[in-house]
Amino acid sequence: MSEPTRPRPAPGWRLLAAVVFVAAGALFATSAHAARGTDLRAGRRGRLADLVQEEQRLVSERAAAAARLQAEVASQTTTAARRSTRVADAARAGDVLAGAAGVLPVTGPGVRVSLDDAPRLARGEERPGNPTPDDLVVHQQDVQAVVNGLWAGGAEAMTIMGKRVVATTSVQCVGNTLFLQDEVYSPPFLIEAIGDPTRLRAALAAEPGVELFRQAVAAWGLGYDVRSHGALTFPAYDGPIGLTHATPRPSWAPCAPACGPPES
Repeated sequence: MSEPTRPRPAPGWRLLAAVVFVAAGALFATSAHAARGTDLRAGRRGRLADLVQEEQRLVSERAAAAARLQAEVASQTTTAARRSTRVADAARAGDVLAGAAGVLPVTGPGVRVSLDDAPRLARGEERPGNPTPDDLVVHQQDVQAVVNGLWAGGAEAMTIMGKRVVATTSVQCVGNTLFLQDEVYSPPFLIEAIGDPTRLRAALAAEPGVELFRQAVAAWGLGYDVRSHGALTFPAYDGPIGLTHATPRPSWAPCAPACGPPES
């Protein structure tokens, strides 16, 4: 049997290889001189870690300042309501919407859901199906599926990693970490909801995205745990309540299938 025919190098490849080797050698020499025996990458990693810590410190400071200002606004509103019926009426109207907006603490029965990455295997162990690394971690769509299922089950209030979820809350994952309200969290991810535990658990079981995640749990050992609780207490949402980005709805935009743009 003849051996497979291998492609021949193009003319001039030896000269090209020599040029590449010389350039690589010069680059290595320059890096060695700049590093002076140290690890250049370690310095970059250190600077990045310092930057992350500094930004997290600034976020914490500004969050504390915002909380102080919100408390001051609430105090002044209470004082003004004693002197003005208009302010008192507006405050009462706001109180009616405060619960739905998530700006009041709430306590009640509910469920606690935990999502976690697959554990590391011991040396020599293998997982069936040759999963990729992406198959073994919790993703944004997994967290979102749980959130959707809990809302569908009649959740009255919800938290993710202890942070109150409101209408403007965005669930975003960066790698295998969760970015939520300007803070970064690592798994396991904890999602809690107040409502009828039976309805909430049934809605989770019926959510297609949760079912897909449970299949990965069964196949590759990711973490999924649902537990009912008789009393959960959630803090009030203390972040910004205004939208930072929005698209205005045209005045003629249809509000129902029968609606349409005004006739000319």
